[in-house]
Amino acid sequence: MSKLFRVLFVLLMALSLPLTTAFAHNDHGKHHDKDILVALGDSVPFGFSPHRNNERPAKYAFPYLMGDKADLKVYNFAVPIWKTEDLLAALDENKKFRQAVRKADYVTVNIGGIDFLEILQEAKVESRGDSKKFLQLLEQKLAKTDVFDDLREILKEIRSLTDAPVVLYNIYNPFQSKDPFHKVAEHYLPQINAVYENLADDFKNIELADAYKAFDDSQAKFVIRGDVHPTKAGHVKLAKIGLRALDLDHARHQHHHH
Repeated sequence: MSKLFRVLFVLLMALSLPLTTAFAHNDHGKHHDKDILVALGDSVPFGFSPHRNNERPAKYAFPYLMGDKADLKVYNFAVPIWKTEDLLAALDENKKFRQAVRKADYVTVNIGGIDFLEILQEAKVESRGDSKKFLQLLEQKLAKTDVFDDLREILKEIRSLTDAPVVLYNIYNPFQSKDPFHKVAEHYLPQINAVYENLADDFKNIELADAYKAFDDSQAKFVIRGDVHPTKAGHVKLAKIGLRALDLDHARHQHHHH
């Protein structure tokens, strides 16, 4: 027991030290009083692309573009291939995530796209080319998925940690217009995104960024061909709607430190 206690104590000391120094505004010069944007989510805010080495988030990822435009310090906590349950677990249990959200002046949330793609994939495999069965399976899987409950819990958890403004991104259609899946996604995404909108409405100070509408049918411009992730132009678009949702899209925003 005492050994466990010692390990915990060392861990707590280790956790309490770097964070206070990292967040004490002692990085010299112009960072000195920037507001902090914390980006949460999957490979979209990470800036994943099949054409790059994805060891760390891309410089062109939309959270950084938002930071550049609105003069914010950005902490990108997005993790490729994360689903809603992964983000929820991190917000529940991971000290680093919880601490970052507590310190945030703004938060962006992008999650659920992979859950949706997985449901599509499963329905496709299980229906074995029978299109009627495919749509039936899709309905069933969407009806019993935990994604929407997870999303609510994610927002609840964020709200318990901070009252900073939050932007919740909904899901854009990741399929090029000639892809047969494009039509299927068009059929289901409005229903799925209606849930995102309702969730944003249910919480104080959580705004929806409508990526679905922003990308519309311009996948050729905004989505990497043969892939589901945004192009650089797509990231510019996502940054734009994020800043608008946060009301930071005018040239310089005033600091409002609490």
